[in-house]
Amino acid sequence: MKKISVIFILPDLETGGAERIVTTIANHLSRDRFEPKILLLRKQGGYLNFLREDVEVIDLNTERIRHSLKPILAEIYRRKPDIVFSGFGEVNAYLSLFIRLFPNTRFIARETNVVTQHVTRKEIKFFYNFYNNYHRIIAQSDDMLKDLTRNFRIKPKKVIKINNPVDFDFIEEKLTDADKPETFKYNYKNVVAIGNLSSRKGFDNLLKVFSRLKNENVMLHILGDGQDRDLLHQMKEFLGLENVIFHGRQENPYRFLKHADLFILSSRYEGFPNVLLEAGACGTYSLANNCPGGINEIILENINGEIADIGNHEDFAQKIMSVLHEHHDPEAIKSCIKSRFSKQIILDQYEKVLLDLVKR
Repeated sequence: MKKISVIFILPDLETGGAERIVTTIANHLSRDRFEPKILLLRKQGGYLNFLREDVEVIDLNTERIRHSLKPILAEIYRRKPDIVFSGFGEVNAYLSLFIRLFPNTRFIARETNVVTQHVTRKEIKFFYNFYNNYHRIIAQSDDMLKDLTRNFRIKPKKVIKINNPVDFDFIEEKLTDADKPETFKYNYKNVVAIGNLSSRKGFDNLLKVFSRLKNENVMLHILGDGQDRDLLHQMKEFLGLENVIFHGRQENPYRFLKHADLFILSSRYEGFPNVLLEAGACGTYSLANNCPGGINEIILENINGEIADIGNHEDFAQKIMSVLHEHHDPEAIKSCIKSRFSKQIILDQYEKVLLDLVKR
């Protein structure tokens, strides 16, 4: 039987959520049925090291997404794949206008965020007028699915919800001999937050929350980098937060999660937050801001976490202290995530979508 050729499209393989998911899908698709390739605008990023050797990487060697459209279309024309799987919102938008040029190829877009929350540029929003050209659109959460069908008039039959997978094997390998970070203070509770240092992730709110915990034996460890780094560092200094440490981007964030007493998701909105899944996979209890993006699909109250409103800084601070004084079972937390979001459960759903598209 001829294998189904699939080209996945991403800007790069930096260590973000979309990159992690596409890498996982490409690595674990059945090789009896599929032949995966990854087309990158620029061949760089930490996840290149985790890509299987039999996944061909196509490097367009271009810096800007808007300049990449012509070479992307040229590669699709030259290679004539059965399926093109675009995994990044801005690329998805631009590509939607040109899908009808390739009648023998099926196109899938995987959205990465709740679009009305995330997309502000008018020129990008314009392309969503052509989103119905896609044969299938993957929404990671109910919030994302509703947003696409209600606000962008996407035909409901085209949108399929598939949650993100958690690669427990990968995480457990990274946790082998993973020592407690040396910055985790003895006799202190250690709280971890992870994400791009941008407004979307709400770290400004989290710093305001921790300004109310200065006199508690609680440390906040923030992992990540981004455009708001200097602003957040200045805010830390202004608020006098000696109980907050910025660690930058970490090659192995899982050792922080494993040894944390609590993980906090402070985002203003999400798509379907991988890091919330990964915290659970490490056996760590979570406290998440009540924001759009599938939070209530991941959190099972008092089992793997809780949801609260970070906008009320005082109440959120008290909630942190309350949670830190409780006991939570790491094995029950892991089981709660594994039973719903394990790699094989989610990959089976992706394979079904791909196979159904080619049958049509």
